[in-house]
Amino acid sequence: MTQAFYVYGAYGFAALVTIAATLWTWADGRARRSEMATLEAAGIRRRSARTKDGE
Repeated sequence: MTQAFYVYGAYGFAALVTIAATLWTWADGRARRSEMATLEAAGIRRRSARTKDGE
């Protein structure tokens, strides 16, 4: 085994982990947006959201 094998292996593993984390974050963001849309469609609002009359 050469040193290049370990270096390229480490770069490949780091790239794989980075891609996996990016895809996971993207998929989770889509799931949260979908969940928020479902809740808002059911009439549930965030406490931080203000109504027009300031309630």
